[in-house]
Amino acid sequence: MPESIPLTDLQIELMRALWSKDEATVVEVHQEISKQRDLAQGTIATLLNRLEKKGAITHRTEGRQFVYRALVSEAEVRRSMLAQVADRLFGGDVPLLIHQLLAEREVSPGDLAEVKALIAERETGTKRKPAK
Repeated sequence: MPESIPLTDLQIELMRALWSKDEATVVEVHQEISKQRDLAQGTIATLLNRLEKKGAITHRTEGRQFVYRALVSEAEVRRSMLAQVADRLFGGDVPLLIHQLLAEREVSPGDLAEVKALIAERETGTKRKPAK
């Protein structure tokens, strides 16, 4: 996914529905989204079409239905959107971004320990999988 593809909150919800199922029809995505929002099935179809035009998803035809799947992972979308936020709102200033997060959010001691461990790993050049 190119870094320049912005996704709206609703598009992210649709992507989450696809990530959770690997593949899904419009009906299946609609059922998942309907748990949180009251949207028509036609609206879901339109939104999926827009996501496909952006290069975030693709489809195959099964009978008379389109079966959609994500072309990008949730991690890729997070990375892309976080880079956009860091660049657009913080001018690429990572310490300011981290300061803002820590100042504005309730952070548990466990979360702070996780952040400290990530910083230590970055300083030593080792890598591990995130806890969450």
